[in-house]
Amino acid sequence: MRPLAVTAVRPAPVIPDPESRVSDDHHESLRLWLRLLTCTLMIERRVRAGLRERFAMTLPRFDLMAQLERHPQGLKMGELSRRLMVTGGNVTGLTNQLVDEGLVERQPIAGDRRAHAVRLTAKGKRAFDAMAVEHERWVIAMLAGFSASDRARLFALLGDLKRNLRLLEGER
Repeated sequence: MRPLAVTAVRPAPVIPDPESRVSDDHHESLRLWLRLLTCTLMIERRVRAGLRERFAMTLPRFDLMAQLERHPQGLKMGELSRRLMVTGGNVTGLTNQLVDEGLVERQPIAGDRRAHAVRLTAKGKRAFDAMAVEHERWVIAMLAGFSASDRARLFALLGDLKRNLRLLEGER
């Protein structure tokens, strides 16, 4: 009987991230900020990959559809731009793609010949609902390593951070 061949399993390559740039010499606040940024980027990368692989959808298009799902009456392009924090040109490009696929529609706004409301079509609502269910599953899976109490504690701590940052914004 021949011995089984043993193949070495290579560890997954480590992708450089913002946190990898710091050392123990850096202030703990800088290290914490870069840890938060790195975690955000890692979660976003997984969500982007899932949307692309499972639904042939980009994150910006998903985000636009999410805004429309929250506002079934539709939103003006300028409002979409403001909510997504991107330029009007970006929103126009995303909207054109989604219109071409039958996922959103533009409807004239009474009394304003230049403005249109963008809203999900029935097909777009079904597509978004399916993506939203999967998106939620992905996020739950990524945070599954935390106990419910740890998630609640982290949520509260990040809420405190958000409040402090809002206060600092008010000082400008």
